[in-house]
Amino acid sequence: MEEFLNYQLFHFGKYSLSVYHLVFIAAVFLITWITLLAVKATIYRSKRIDPGRQYALYQIIRYFLSILAVIIALESIGVTMNVLLAGSAALLVGIGLGLQGLFNDFVSGIIILADGSVEVDDVIEVDGMVARVQAIQLRTSLVKTRDEKYIILPNSVLTGGKLINWTHNLDLSRFDITVGVAYSSDVEKVRQILVDVAKAHPMVSQDREPRARLLDFADSSINFELLFWTHEVFGVENTKSDMRFAICQAFRDQDVEIPFPQRVVHMSK
Repeated sequence: MEEFLNYQLFHFGKYSLSVYHLVFIAAVFLITWITLLAVKATIYRSKRIDPGRQYALYQIIRYFLSILAVIIALESIGVTMNVLLAGSAALLVGIGLGLQGLFNDFVSGIIILADGSVEVDDVIEVDGMVARVQAIQLRTSLVKTRDEKYIILPNSVLTGGKLINWTHNLDLSRFDITVGVAYSSDVEKVRQILVDVAKAHPMVSQDREPRARLLDFADSSINFELLFWTHEVFGVENTKSDMRFAICQAFRDQDVEIPFPQRVVHMSK
């Protein structure tokens, strides 16, 4: 057995690869894999850590143990990190200058996973695009938009620009609908109709009372704003659409007119 394990498969200078090295490397990666399974089970069973933090913590531990396993495997065949760093210093400088954006994405990924500013299942808005976070990797994040499109975003986009996290620390968010009515309308009746429509929708939260307020006196209409709160942030556009249908029907039933813009044109000879 000892002779079999010491059998050399590859030899180059002072570096050699034997059957023993292969067995050792396989054992290292097997132990790493089993350890990750145990860590994942422990983290995801914890009731004191929310799901987003569980994912971030596991990803950080996974990257750390994977890098450690690679270093141990290289060390076992005589390739030390000092040799790698010394031999590739100039190359790394050149690569670093050319891949600054890539390294920025990696650093951004570490920041996101560490501080929890963006977590899996969060609903975010980036440059006017609303999406739900599906996965956060070290360089990129996978998000799903409201029209069921999957988009891969560089992590630097999430940390370097203006980002709205609709579900960060608070699952209940406020939205609004604006509507204009004719000047002849009973404003108190309009306010009550809007509030009743909001209360009747199943996606509108009952924890916060919907409110309707007079927004402005426009050229052709009195404009109202309906404020409501909902837990269904990602699908709120469907909720708004349902409520607009209901408002139109309620206005017809109550003889409330939604005016159209009118212009008076004076013709002179």
